[in-house]
Amino acid sequence: MIPSEKVVPGDIEFSSKLAFYLNGTRIEINNPDPDTTLLQYVRSIGLTGTKLGCAEGGCGACTVMISSYELKSRKISHYSVNACLLPLCSVEGKHVITIEGIGNVKYPHPVQERIALLHGSQCGFCTPGIAMSLYVLLRNNPYPTEEEIEECFDGNLCRCTGYRPILDAAKTFAKPSSHQNNYEKEEKIIANDNLEDNKNVTCGRADCCKLRIDANGKIGSNKFPKVKFKEYDPSQELIFPPSLMNYIPVALNFSGRKTMWFRPINLNQLFYLKSKYPEAKLISGNTEVGIETKFKKMDYNVRIFVGDILELKTWEFQEDGLLIGANISLTKFQTILRDACKHYKSYQTQVFKALLFNLRWFAGNQIRNVATPAGNIVTGSPISDLNPIFLSTQTKFILTSLSSSSSSSKNSRDILATSFWTGYRQNCLDRIEILEKIFIPCSKLGQYVRAYKQAKRRDDDIAIVNSGLSIILDEKSIVQEASFAFGGMSGLCVRAPISENFVLGKFWGDEKVFMALLNKLSEELQLSFSSPGGMVAYRKSLVSGFMYKFWYDVSKCVGIKTSVSDEEVENFVGIIERQVSKGVQLIGQPNEDKKIVGKSIPAISALKQVTGEAIYVDDLPKQYGELYGALVLSQKAHAKIIKIDASIALEKSGVKGFFTAKDVPGDNKWGAVFRDEEIFASEEVHCVGQVIGLIVADTQAIAQEATNLVKVEYEVLPHILTIEEAIEKNSFYHIERRLSTGDVEKGFQEADFIFEGETRIGGQEHFYLETNAALVIPKPEDNEFEIHSSTQAPTAVQKDCASMLGIAANKVVCRVKRIGGGFGGKETRSIPLPLVLAVGAWHLKKPIRCMLDRDEDIIISGQRHPYLGRWKVGVSKEGKLLAYDLQLYGNMGWSCDLSLGVLERAITHVDNCYYCPNVRIIGKLCKTNIHSNTAFRGFGGPQGMMITENMMSEISDRLRIDPIEIREKNYYLEGQKTHFNQILTDWHIPALHQQIMELSDYVNRRKKVDDFNSKNKWRKRGLALIPTKFGLSFTVLHLNQAAALVHIYTDGSVLVSHGGVEMGQGLHTKMLQIAAETLDIPLENVHLMETATNLVINTSPTAASVSSDINGFAVFNACQTLSERLKPYREKMPGKSFKEIVLTAYLDRVNLSANGFYKTPDISHNWDKNEGQAFYYFTTGIACTEVEVDILTGDHTVIRTDLVMDIGRSLNYAIDVGQIEGAFVQGVGWCTIEETLHFPTGHIFTKGPGNYKIPGFRDIPQDFRIYTFNGKYSNLKTIHSSKGVGEPPLFLGSSVFFAIRDAIKAFRLANNNHKAVILCSPATPERIRLACEDEIVKKAHVQKKDDEKEWILAV
Repeated sequence: MIPSEKVVPGDIEFSSKLAFYLNGTRIEINNPDPDTTLLQYVRSIGLTGTKLGCAEGGCGACTVMISSYELKSRKISHYSVNACLLPLCSVEGKHVITIEGIGNVKYPHPVQERIALLHGSQCGFCTPGIAMSLYVLLRNNPYPTEEEIEECFDGNLCRCTGYRPILDAAKTFAKPSSHQNNYEKEEKIIANDNLEDNKNVTCGRADCCKLRIDANGKIGSNKFPKVKFKEYDPSQELIFPPSLMNYIPVALNFSGRKTMWFRPINLNQLFYLKSKYPEAKLISGNTEVGIETKFKKMDYNVRIFVGDILELKTWEFQEDGLLIGANISLTKFQTILRDACKHYKSYQTQVFKALLFNLRWFAGNQIRNVATPAGNIVTGSPISDLNPIFLSTQTKFILTSLSSSSSSSKNSRDILATSFWTGYRQNCLDRIEILEKIFIPCSKLGQYVRAYKQAKRRDDDIAIVNSGLSIILDEKSIVQEASFAFGGMSGLCVRAPISENFVLGKFWGDEKVFMALLNKLSEELQLSFSSPGGMVAYRKSLVSGFMYKFWYDVSKCVGIKTSVSDEEVENFVGIIERQVSKGVQLIGQPNEDKKIVGKSIPAISALKQVTGEAIYVDDLPKQYGELYGALVLSQKAHAKIIKIDASIALEKSGVKGFFTAKDVPGDNKWGAVFRDEEIFASEEVHCVGQVIGLIVADTQAIAQEATNLVKVEYEVLPHILTIEEAIEKNSFYHIERRLSTGDVEKGFQEADFIFEGETRIGGQEHFYLETNAALVIPKPEDNEFEIHSSTQAPTAVQKDCASMLGIAANKVVCRVKRIGGGFGGKETRSIPLPLVLAVGAWHLKKPIRCMLDRDEDIIISGQRHPYLGRWKVGVSKEGKLLAYDLQLYGNMGWSCDLSLGVLERAITHVDNCYYCPNVRIIGKLCKTNIHSNTAFRGFGGPQGMMITENMMSEISDRLRIDPIEIREKNYYLEGQKTHFNQILTDWHIPALHQQIMELSDYVNRRKKVDDFNSKNKWRKRGLALIPTKFGLSFTVLHLNQAAALVHIYTDGSVLVSHGGVEMGQGLHTKMLQIAAETLDIPLENVHLMETATNLVINTSPTAASVSSDINGFAVFNACQTLSERLKPYREKMPGKSFKEIVLTAYLDRVNLSANGFYKTPDISHNWDKNEGQAFYYFTTGIACTEVEVDILTGDHTVIRTDLVMDIGRSLNYAIDVGQIEGAFVQGVGWCTIEETLHFPTGHIFTKGPGNYKIPGFRDIPQDFRIYTFNGKYSNLKTIHSSKGVGEPPLFLGSSVFFAIRDAIKAFRLANNNHKAVILCSPATPERIRLACEDEIVKKAHVQKKDDEKEWILAV
């Protein structure tokens, strides 16, 4: 509760009016609610282009620009911020610019235009935020370098594109770079038959002169058709409001429902407020408090905003160090530190450079622009990126307060950083004290300071372990002082005094002393097996790894000769630095006989998406009487529900109702395949996150607060989380799948070698940028319902909603305009939300809306299935596969969902591209108490292929035969049968293999990699070549059908409707291309409004990569029907316009509306008999990837990827290349940094971007080359000979995994370790480091005690 009295302290006059500018317009708000964020406000007034992606500043979807006038410098500053965290009350006196303020579809800003036209937007949900980050960069620097462009996106995420097209568009604004994407002279790009050698190699810039079309508009080898961009003129930007240059700040005080807000404008006012409200929370950027109040449910009823106090933003270069105001932004701190490096002598700048190093990787730009050193210091995180440096460098904090509440005199005290923190997130600040200034001393002569940080992802990630290491040597390199500070090794950042004392007086270059120091550190910094944070052995190894780097780095700087050459030291002491990314995309087979199909037309909604005009579910205008729904979720993994008490929640003002299973008017059961789930859990919960009830209230805030007031009493039951637990306890689903061919036992008898092993594969969070959202609108008559849902399966939503309400399906319509990414996660797990909301809407007769928060979405919606494969394989001495026996275990979670179909596809894809005459597979589904796992791009295929590729790699290790040779000699040949007895036709993998070997220059690069590895102990490179074969068809036969409805209006315009959902894959664009091509009319004459169940009925989910195939043929068939009807009129009216022809036909009473239908022919597979054609065709591809691994940390970078896909003749090459790149990068994330983790209680640990990391802009290959195959087809009967491409490329991301494995193998072989490399997926830095199995890793091992449990689990 807020304080009951309205206090006006002392003589301070407070205003209760907030004034600022928004997109050039002055806004005044009387007494705004302090709990309102800037994002909530701008969306509430209709500026919905700014999106909510995570609410914790981790994705950048909410990026806007803030401009303010700095009176002291008389300069206008522009900076990007996360509107999801920034309090509305903090923008007083500033200018806020959202995506709507810079341009629109009719008049787009050059940033918006170029991103759209150069294919940088797919689902579009992240695009406005990305555009704003680039816009802010250009406002500050109209001519940035390519390095600056890549850096400006470090706080933004995109799940669709793979980033390359966004970077290409952004780099059209860049000034030339000295190393701008020039390939080595000896490299030769060998193009397909219709491409000229070398001529098609672009510089990587999106405006490269080689990206041209000929006079006939043929695409040929181009990346894009020729585009004339709008020139960027910095002088034409929206001006800063002149009145703000004369702005005079005043103190502010606002009171909301539960929070009081103060904005003092000077230190005296702050001191007085702090003495009056000693428990008040000081905030500036709100980057920590915003997360605490949102996700940790912490209440700070009095908040004092200190972001506008100029005295806290000063800095001074003093003789012996830098004195800064504690509340400067981290971005400003970086600038000051750079200036300090120029101001002081070189030897005095060691501390400043160390701080700059870690600030470079501190969060993203949007956070650094508002976060402050004071906030970081006072928060006291044990993994702070700054505090270890402060600890090791004699940094002082100046703490200040009023002498008393009635006095104006101040008390100040200096305290060393070493004495400031007293415990986990605790410090020595008195309740009325503030951290006013920070003194950072200059380094001394002979002092060397370094900072280190290791995280799962380099950009915008919290540290696993970090450190600030400082040493002072005399002229003889004898240690005079030592300070070793570490974060991530305790509940607070700590020093290592025993180790520090050990090295005092010793010669720094003595390698025996160094080895003893490593032992001391290992003994001093202990972690128990169950330590919070987990990864205990890895964390201990990082301490040694950092010290290893530090010791050799300092030795080299001092000139001490060690056993390692200076060149090698230079290579491993720092981080792996990336080059500016570049790329090539070469098209193999343009549709030269087509006018529109096959052309690289930008997505039809791209400009709407990048200008913020594209509408998603939560962007729909508020309905009359609309309410908000919030879910009450299970907090137990397995329990009986004893009692549900919502009485306190229902007493809360604004709450309209609470609904549970007893309120369901129809059937409370639903299920994707089997009706094995309850919409509301009635008697028992089976996982954390299962829906128990629905609170409906006037606003989102009230509804979400009320859910915390609902009391649920449980009787806890035993639970199972992991695959291994399920196997041990025989917890399996009652249906399993078996498949066999040949004689496995005979094959083993004939084998020269028999190997056994197992492969563990983790899950993956979909992390679509738009979380699940729904708006349910009850109609006033006949119990009709209209549902707007972010779903891939509108028919399923319609059907299940009707069943749940006890009404006919013809009274429910589900509409989908577009969704902000899906990847399978919105195929079935999008269904429960609208069903739950519909119960409330049924009873209250009011529209109800809900968009899940990111953590809710992750808790509820399920993920990619973790898999365990146990295999036994027989091979000849040459490495030919003779037989394998495989047991597959998938963690399905608590209900079946689509797990059986996922298992079937895993089984049919375990062969990948390899022939084996004798195969036996048993697949089982593990029933556990985690969320119900579901469809995810690849649908089990990647898991099956990953198991086999690991098996092939282990065969290579054990036979000591090159993995390329093992794979190549086992490839299928044309006409051979798979293990599920399908004959392979149009089989191009052998040809793709030869092509990628030449394109990637594999043989020469293998030699270079081996040479690099021979010269570097602690850096290793790896090279891998991985193929893929993906079957195209739903494995459920009846889903392989589609319908379309096409209308031609008398003005010649055409409206197309089909059953597919647009989720960023360009489906609608392709459908309109097919329609325009078939009707022989311009593309602009064709329109598509939405996907709706009252337009096209009984639709299949948009999934399985077949939506273009089946919906495309349905649209084609409808248009063919109409073309036939119009044919006589076209023949009679040569030279007449389409409008005239259509009008004549109408007057002649011709039906200008047609339905099209298609069902995939020739497919049906019988599992019991193992016969019939399972898939209509296969999409194949192959990738070659090179990586570099930092052995001491487990960090890696992708140097280069060459990828060839056989996609037939594409309907739209730019869209398909985007799908290839996006799928590949998503696959890279799956098998490297994306690790899903659970607490032993069943709660998910990785439930947001803070703990769950997807690839960012600087995680893609530095050199990314995409080629499409130019081949002949005898049996491809798809629409315009195209192929499905959404899912097949994802597995090629595993080429990064196997390249990492190759690098680990090189390190192990150099250390005489010839055992097969066992590397679980994902290959996180932790797993990479521990797989190296060197002495450092062995010494870091932590023994488990009998009573200890792992802090965190991979399920």
